[in-house]
Amino acid sequence: MPANILNLQQYRVLRVEETDHDYHVTAEPVDATSSCPHCQSDRLTSWGTREQVFKDMPMHGKRVGIHIDTKRLRCQACGKTFSQALPVLAENRMMTDRLAKWIGQQALKRTFTSLADETGVVEGTIRNIFRDYVNALERTVRFETPKWMGIDEIHIINKPRCVISNIQNDTIVDMLHNRNKDTVAKYLFKMQNRDKVQYVAMDMWTPCRDAVSAVLPDATIVIDKSHVVRMANDAMEKARKGLRAELPPKQKRGLMHDRFVLMKRECALNEQERLNLDGWAKNYPALGEAYRLKEDFYGIYEAGTPEDAMRRYEAWHGGISTEIRPYFADLIRAFTNWQAFILNYFDHPVTNAYTESLNNLIRVMNRLGRGYSFEALRAKVLFTEALHSHEHKRPRFERKREPEPVEMGHGLPDDAIGYGVPVMEKVPSMGSPETYGPHKHEKRDKNYGVDIPTLIRMIEAGEI
Repeated sequence: MPANILNLQQYRVLRVEETDHDYHVTAEPVDATSSCPHCQSDRLTSWGTREQVFKDMPMHGKRVGIHIDTKRLRCQACGKTFSQALPVLAENRMMTDRLAKWIGQQALKRTFTSLADETGVVEGTIRNIFRDYVNALERTVRFETPKWMGIDEIHIINKPRCVISNIQNDTIVDMLHNRNKDTVAKYLFKMQNRDKVQYVAMDMWTPCRDAVSAVLPDATIVIDKSHVVRMANDAMEKARKGLRAELPPKQKRGLMHDRFVLMKRECALNEQERLNLDGWAKNYPALGEAYRLKEDFYGIYEAGTPEDAMRRYEAWHGGISTEIRPYFADLIRAFTNWQAFILNYFDHPVTNAYTESLNNLIRVMNRLGRGYSFEALRAKVLFTEALHSHEHKRPRFERKREPEPVEMGHGLPDDAIGYGVPVMEKVPSMGSPETYGPHKHEKRDKNYGVDIPTLIRMIEAGEI
């Protein structure tokens, strides 16, 4: 009889056929079904057989199919018919439990097409397994509720999405398919321990503000500094374009070339850039005024208190000429409408930690998202274990201890011939807590979410 190439103790291998691409393993259950699952009677009669093929984990680069002549039985006591028990097989998937679990895990970092090619499972089934696997993880993977929460917009797969971040830990804790008020409010309402949230940094998006105010009334909303000062840069750019439209072609080209100088902070200019800026400001005073207003607005954020910031803003606002005011109208309107939340920054300087890398994050996530739905992309980002930031790091790998002496003839089972498939203990069904969650009595390690720098690095390296 062939050795147990499957390393499944519940099955007896009858024969193995090998082709260029596949192993066909004929097997039968070791334990015969002896009682009716409906009435527990042992008065059973045969009711025919049918061959079923269950896919198993690939081995030696080949796909594996387990062929079983499944017996159909009839209970003489209750008259019901049923199939014999087939342990560790997911009959609704026509594969082993371990293959279903492995596909779910691998689908977080590999394409569905590559898994279909490697296992022989159709791509539609792999998508369904991935969906069920992610649903199980949704129930068990818990990120810590951030005390300092960030809510930001990020364009992924051609649509604006909502990213929830843990500012203190520089991590992502969730990605929502849109940032409508209802979507954000429902997410916040379901968040565990939502009363822990002390500050929420966001941009000037009314639906998000209203959702936070309704669900987290005790949290302080802080408008992220970067979103406000960006509007000063936008005003500078509007002024440059407005002036450029009136210039002759040669000067238009020059002003286009120097637009990066006008966007830079004065403290970051080199000597040549300072000369260029001085030339534009002398020849076109309106452009010089726009640049000075942009720089002075940044100076508001050097204030130490909300009162000082407000005084600086009023002085800045009073110094805008009639000619330049239209270019800064959006910034003035935003500061007026969001004044209380903008000034909260000067008491609580909370800002989204990943704002500086947001453009890189958008770029790499859109690259990762090619060919995926948003739901699949979200799952890959949130549930890839290597991306998670834990309270306690995994201990260093240690050399294995020297094995105890084994008396010859008693150390290894007869079927341990090294075919490459690991011996697996009982594999819990998809979604069971023992598969994905901490074991009973095990102290739960705090998981702060997806580390943003690691996410960017792994996508850039093609590791996810």
